[in-house]
Amino acid sequence: MEIIKVEISKLNVAMAHPVRVPLGVIDAARNVVVKITTENGTYGWGEASPFAPITGDSQDSNYITAQQLAKLVIGKNALAIEARMGEINGATVGDPSIRSAFDMALYDIAAKAAGMPLYQFLGGERRGIRTDLTIGMQDSVEKTVEKAQAILDAGFDAIKLKVGRPGLADVAHVKAVRELIGPDVALKMDSNQGWDYPTAVANINAMAALDVQYSEQPLAVWDYDNMARLRDKVDLPICADESLFDDKDALKILKLGAADYLNIKLGKAGGIHMGLKVNAIAEAGGCKCMIGCFGESRLGLSAAAHLAMARPNITFLDLDSAYHFKSDPVIGGVAYDQTIGGLLLLPDTIGHGAEIDEEYLDEDRIMVE
Repeated sequence: MEIIKVEISKLNVAMAHPVRVPLGVIDAARNVVVKITTENGTYGWGEASPFAPITGDSQDSNYITAQQLAKLVIGKNALAIEARMGEINGATVGDPSIRSAFDMALYDIAAKAAGMPLYQFLGGERRGIRTDLTIGMQDSVEKTVEKAQAILDAGFDAIKLKVGRPGLADVAHVKAVRELIGPDVALKMDSNQGWDYPTAVANINAMAALDVQYSEQPLAVWDYDNMARLRDKVDLPICADESLFDDKDALKILKLGAADYLNIKLGKAGGIHMGLKVNAIAEAGGCKCMIGCFGESRLGLSAAAHLAMARPNITFLDLDSAYHFKSDPVIGGVAYDQTIGGLLLLPDTIGHGAEIDEEYLDEDRIMVE
């Protein structure tokens, strides 16, 4: 199946409410989408959602790199994913988000060629998967509780709190949410590198009675040694996020004993191809995975949900970004159940099932043939 055309577009979607995290404020999705078409008319969609403080790339850099990668794959076999991703990953060590978009589109094409939903193409079978919903950093405990109440009212069974404030300021927020939601709703916290080692120890120990499920990326991305020290010091699982991009990072983290869980994000890993490798290393090391997101629409979330459904070792899901969108640019694909909070509904259409409504795409569109 020869690739004959790659279309590249910017996608901008406003968030209903800005989400504040220790690394900045997210007020809109500023993404890039690609559509790869083969000689027999089969096409696949992929989406990049860059977040420069973590991935080091941007919408503009992704847009430029996408044009270079498109020229690289034109005229080649879309089904040879190992070879195509080898070429794409060899072309740049940067822009993991746009590499992920090409990866998604190739897997979409391959699953369509096989006549299967993507999760089935990846060797999985249908199972229930459910995401948490994230509360960004609020200015007061009262605001945090208000957000948590809305999530509780929507029927979610898991909440993730953004933390990383100075000193012990986070403790009151986590305590108030736990008191509100009771013992049956899972509570997770994500520092996005916001603490140093002493602050992380102090906060986690102060929250010992609050039944937090895990602490995600409590320390700086480079601080593997203190991540390992922290894991030995506190009685709470540690999840690596920003410290983990690819299979080599996964191997290093497990060898150092720096985390209990690994957070796969397609936009960090460069797509499903690498996500599968990271999960395999984690599973071999007895380590569960979560799958997360940046600011993807339901297109990128569909690809991630298929991977999660195909690999039971991916236990924790944080695929809530599109829940915050003011409008929905996606046709088909994964949807949020309206009666069971957080339940992801994945249709059995072939491929990953999602397409962009082209009315939402930026007029500045590039076609490489």
